[in-house]
Amino acid sequence: MITLMGTIPMGFISVSGNPPLQKEVDVLIVGGGTSGTMAGIQAARMGATTLITEETQWLGGMLSSAGVSAIDGNHRLPSGLWAEFREKLFDYYGGPDSVNTGWVSHVLFEPSVGAKILKELANDEQYLEVRYLTRPQKIDKIHNGWNVIFTSEKDTFRVTATVLIDGTELGDVARMAGVPYETGMDSRNVTGEAIAPAEANDIIQDLTYVAILKDYGKDADKTIPMPENYDPTPFICTCDNDRCTTKGSGQKLWDCNFMMQYGRLPGKKFMINWPINGNDFYANTIDLPEEERKAAYEKAKWHTLCYIYFLQTELGFKNFGIACDEFPSDDGFPLIPYHRESRRIRGIVQFTLNDMAKPFDQPTFLYKTGIAVGDYPVDHHHAAYHDQSQIPDIHFHPVPSYCVPLGTLIPQGHDNLIVTDKSISVTNIVNGSTRLQPVCMLTGQAAGVLAALSSQKKVTPAEISVREVQKKLIEAKAYIQPYSDVPPGQPYWEAVQRIGATGIIKGEGRNEGWANLTRFHPDSLMVSAALLDGINELIPPFSYSFRNEFVSFEEAMEISKILAAHFQKSTPGVKDIKPDLYMTGTGINYTIPPDAYVTRYQMAQILD
Repeated sequence: MITLMGTIPMGFISVSGNPPLQKEVDVLIVGGGTSGTMAGIQAARMGATTLITEETQWLGGMLSSAGVSAIDGNHRLPSGLWAEFREKLFDYYGGPDSVNTGWVSHVLFEPSVGAKILKELANDEQYLEVRYLTRPQKIDKIHNGWNVIFTSEKDTFRVTATVLIDGTELGDVARMAGVPYETGMDSRNVTGEAIAPAEANDIIQDLTYVAILKDYGKDADKTIPMPENYDPTPFICTCDNDRCTTKGSGQKLWDCNFMMQYGRLPGKKFMINWPINGNDFYANTIDLPEEERKAAYEKAKWHTLCYIYFLQTELGFKNFGIACDEFPSDDGFPLIPYHRESRRIRGIVQFTLNDMAKPFDQPTFLYKTGIAVGDYPVDHHHAAYHDQSQIPDIHFHPVPSYCVPLGTLIPQGHDNLIVTDKSISVTNIVNGSTRLQPVCMLTGQAAGVLAALSSQKKVTPAEISVREVQKKLIEAKAYIQPYSDVPPGQPYWEAVQRIGATGIIKGEGRNEGWANLTRFHPDSLMVSAALLDGINELIPPFSYSFRNEFVSFEEAMEISKILAAHFQKSTPGVKDIKPDLYMTGTGINYTIPPDAYVTRYQMAQILD
C-alpha cells in the first residue's frame, strides 16, 4: 500500500516561529536507535560534527530500549561496528561462551549492558553529541541542508545541519520531510516476488512488547497480580503441555522448560519474545496519531502481562519475575515496543527478494553497490493477525547471505536526507531479513559514512561515488560483500571484498538449513571460463584464449595488464613485474612459477 505524505505527521506538534539556533552541525541524526547510533559513531569518526537526538533515555533502539537483546544473524559475518559491539560484549561478560546463553542466538546480553556499551562508544567520539528525551517537532528544507526544531523536557531549540539522517523506529522523519513511502505487503505483480500476495494490503508484521524476567530462585514467588480481563486461551499451546489439545497438528511445540531457555540472558535473566502463542501482538501503529499509538502500545504491554501471568500460574514459573533492575521505567518494562516493520521509503533503488536470492542473475547488479551484509532468513511474524487467509507462506523463506545496496538509503528527490533502520527502500518480504539488529547496525554505519562524505565534499549523498563509500567501509573492517569464508583477519580480505564488488570473481550463495551462506572459495583454483565470464560482464566483448581449464600465474598477470590498460590506470605491482614473483600491496610475498595455477584469492589480489 503506497502512502504519500505532507510535511507534519499526525501526533507531532506544529511549532510556529523559529526558536533560537542552538546548534549547527554537519550531520544530524534524529533517532538514536540501532541504526542511528551507529550512523552517529561512524560519521563522528570521520570528523563530521554530529548530533544524535533520541526520545528515550537510552541509545540502541531494539538492541536495548525495546529489550531485544538476542542478536539474530551475522554470527559468521563479524562486520564493522557490529563486530566492535560484539567484542565489547565479549569483554564485558568474559568471552564468546559467556554470551552464548540461549538457543535462539550466539550473542545474548542484558539490555542495560547493551545501552551502557553504546553510551560509552558514543561518549568516546569527540565530534559526537547525544541529546536524550528530545523529539523533532518541525522539519524544513533549507538551501544547504535542513532546519529542525526540537522540544525536550527543558526547552525548545533549533538545529541546522548539512545532512539529516532518519534513525527513528517508524520512519517519522521521512514522513515529516514529505518522502513517499509504502507500508504493508507489496503485490507480486509489482515487485516480481513469487511469494508475495497477488494484491497489496496494509498488513504489517506483529509487534512485541518484550519483557525481561529474572529467576529469583526456586522458592521465590514473583507472581504478578492477575491482569484485568485475563484469558489464558491464547497462550495454551505456547509449548508442549497437558492443556494443549492441538498436538500433532503440524505446529512445532517445544518442551516448556526448553522454550524458556530460548532467550536466556546472562545474569539469570530471560528475554520473553516468544512468537508461538506467546506475546506477539498485532497493531499497525505506523500512521496513527500519537495518542492512538500509545493506546495500542498499552494493549500490547497488557498482552505481555497476561502472558507472564500465564507462565507463572499455568506453567509453574512463579519464580520468574519482572527484572526491575533492567530498564529505567516505573513498571520494569522496556522503554519502547519492538517494531518489526515501519514505513519503507521509495529510494533510488528498491531491494527485492529476487535481488537478495539471486544477486548475480539480476540485470541491475545491485550487489556491486553493497554497503551492509546479512545472513538471516526471511522471517515474518504474522501469527497474531486476525485473518490468516490473507497471509502468504513466507515463514523462514531461504535465502543466501546478501548485501544491501547503497541506493536503499537515499530517498528519491530529497537532497541531503538519508534514511536507515527498518525504513530503507526494500520490499515487505525483504524487510523480514533486513530488519534484524546486525543489518540495521551496518546500514546505520554506511549511512554515517555517506553523510560524512556528503558534508565534507559539499555534495548531496546521491552524488557520492559508491566506491568511495565502500572504500571507507572496508577501512572500518565492514563487509561490502557477504563472503563468510574470508574473514577480516585474512590478509587478502580487502582484495576479495573489492573484487567481489566488481563481479569479476563471483561467489556461491546457498541456504543450508538455518545457515545462509555465500562462499568465495578462496583456496579453489581460478576457473578460466568463470574469470572470462566475469570480465565480459564488466567490459564486453572481451576475448582471451586460456590454455587450460584453470588460470595460470602468467595468464593472470597478462589479464591484469590488459585490464589496467583498459581502465587507463597505473596499477602498482603490474607494470614491469617479474614473471615469477608477485608482491601484494599488503607486504605478502610469494613466488609462483609462470605456468602454475592461481587460486581464487590470488587472482583477486592480482586484479585488485
